[in-house]
Amino acid sequence: MNQSALIRPDWTPATIAMMVLGFVVFWPLGLAMLAYILFGERLKSFKKDANSTIDGVFTSFKRGGGRGFCGPQFRTGNVAFDDWREAELARLDEERRKLDEMRQQFDDYVRELRRAKDQEEFDRFMRERNSGGSGSTPGFPAH
Repeated sequence: MNQSALIRPDWTPATIAMMVLGFVVFWPLGLAMLAYILFGERLKSFKKDANSTIDGVFTSFKRGGGRGFCGPQFRTGNVAFDDWREAELARLDEERRKLDEMRQQFDDYVRELRRAKDQEEFDRFMRERNSGGSGSTPGFPAH
């Protein structure tokens, strides 16, 4: 099992142990681990949103001429070169947009795979539980 599966934002034995150890060693560490367990899935979308916002700020800063000699406001005096440069920058912006869309599609695909895997594990658990005959799960007494 890989490390990312052990330390995912969920109530796994590893995360619970890290939370308890964090509270024993230094209580803010335990509190941080508890926050990660509870809100970890939201951190991914928060990070993506924050990165998009920062990219937008820097893009507008760049387009506004804030980068000095490297910005689009700087002209070399050669009209052909300046036109080519602006066309290449526009093409690169379009490629970046396409890559961002592909990354989002891949993230959605991976999220759906995880959901399907979780559903499969739950269905298997329910089949095993219901096929036990006595109504008890292996290792658990019947009520």
